[in-house]
Order: sequence, then structure tokens, then C-alpha cells
Amino acid sequence: MADTIQSSPWTDDGIDPGAVLLNVDNISLSFGGVKAISDISFDVCKGEIRAIIGPNGAGKTSMLNVINGFYQPQEGTIMFRGKERRSMKPHQAVGQGIARTFQNVALFKGMSTLDNIMAGRSVMMKRNLFWQLLWHGPALNEEIEHREKVEEIIDFLEIKHIRRTPVGNLPYGLQKRVELGRALAMEPSLLLLDEPMAGMNLEEKEDMSRFVLDVNQQFGTTIALIEHDMGVVMDLSDRVVVLDYGKKIADGTPDEVRNNQDVIDAYLGVPH
Repeated sequence: MADTIQSSPWTDDGIDPGAVLLNVDNISLSFGGVKAISDISFDVCKGEIRAIIGPNGAGKTSMLNVINGFYQPQEGTIMFRGKERRSMKPHQAVGQGIARTFQNVALFKGMSTLDNIMAGRSVMMKRNLFWQLLWHGPALNEEIEHREKVEEIIDFLEIKHIRRTPVGNLPYGLQKRVELGRALAMEPSLLLLDEPMAGMNLEEKEDMSRFVLDVNQQFGTTIALIEHDMGVVMDLSDRVVVLDYGKKIADGTPDEVRNNQDVIDAYLGVPH
């Protein structure tokens, strides 16, 4: 099924697999007098799964919010696809090929699974409001094409049985899968996942882990994810960056991070 979905148009961006797709350089972010992120640098290479981990309050979600333009850092620079970004807004980040899911599910609860995922295609629709209101000719043809892509994503995520169900009536694990589907509908080159396994039971985590791997391996989508389940992180990730109190304390392969004493201390709650 996954073979029928074309890779993202952003994968043909002249960046070779394994080369740096995103570079975060000396980023600092403050809210009033509180520093959420302090002088953090790391990169994400094309085609990898890059985990961002750390205890609660470490600055992980703030880091994702900087990457997708929701927050503007006071210091540092971000390079994406070889270009420096300045004052990026979330809709501009989407337009450049960055999509994300959220720690707390952010779906249109009264809309169906199909319509929620279709909402992700809106950024790719070219016809203006006039044609969309007519819903005829070019606009109708365009919607049919996008609907076909959405149906492919629904098949890929194995949620055909809930395609017409309002997402507010779905269990939490399936809502998370629908949100992943909406992000995939944008055909991103960089997919940001904020705790995709949160609140799931073991079976749901296994399913989501399989989908994350398939997205990465079959679609060629680069993924940066935040996750608290260390078993999931170690199994899925190519590299891991660890934050604690807004600072980077480790960066490397899962094995390197697992054996890093600073990481062990942070997760065991050793006083700073």
C-alpha cells in the first residue's frame, strides 16, 4: 500500500541522504526572566530519525516550537535545507516542508477522520477561493486528486474503519494516528512528532512505532521526535540529543546516550 504514495516533493531538494537537513545553532529562548532554552546546537540529517529527550521541563517542546516557527528565539540561527530562516511563522514552515503533531492532540473533534486528514492537504491546494466556492471544473478536479492522496494515507495507517467517524468519538490512540495522518497529508520533508506515544498502551505504542518507521523508511521522511518512553527512543532513533533544564547535556547514538553519566543523573533526579 505504502508504495502507491509518492515521496514528498521536498525530498528532491538537492540534499543527499545523510547530509544536514536542519541545523540548530546556539539557540536561546526566554520568557521574561525564565530561560527555556540556553545555547543549544544540534543538527538533523536527511533520512534519519532524530530523538529529542529529557526530563519534564527540559525545553523539548519549546525546541520544536522554535523549529516550526511558533516561537522566535532571542539568540541563534536555524538553517533549513541550506538556507537561514529569519522570523519564520508556522504556516511558512509548513510551506517549506515542515509538519508536526502535538503533545496534546490538536484535531477538529466534530469532523470526521477523513475531513481532518483532508485539512492537511489544504496547504497544497492551488485553486483560489472563487474556484473552491464554485466547486466545479479545476477546483473539483484538484479536490479529487487530493482526496485520492488522503485515501492512500488512510489505507497506510489502517484506519479505513473510522474514516467517517467524528474524531471526538475515537479512543486516544486512534486520535493520535489521525493526527499523524494529517501531518503526512502535507507531504513534509521534516516531520516533528511531539510525544507520539503519550497516553498509549503497549499495543498502541507498537503500532505507532511501526508507522513511524514506515514513514521514515518507505517515504524517505526525516523525523525529529520527542518521546519519554526510552525503549521506543532506543529502538527507533538513529541519533539522540538530550536536554536538561534548557541545556544540552548529551548528543550521540542511542548506545552513547544510554551510557552517558550526565543522562543517567538527569533521569535519576540527581541534584544539580
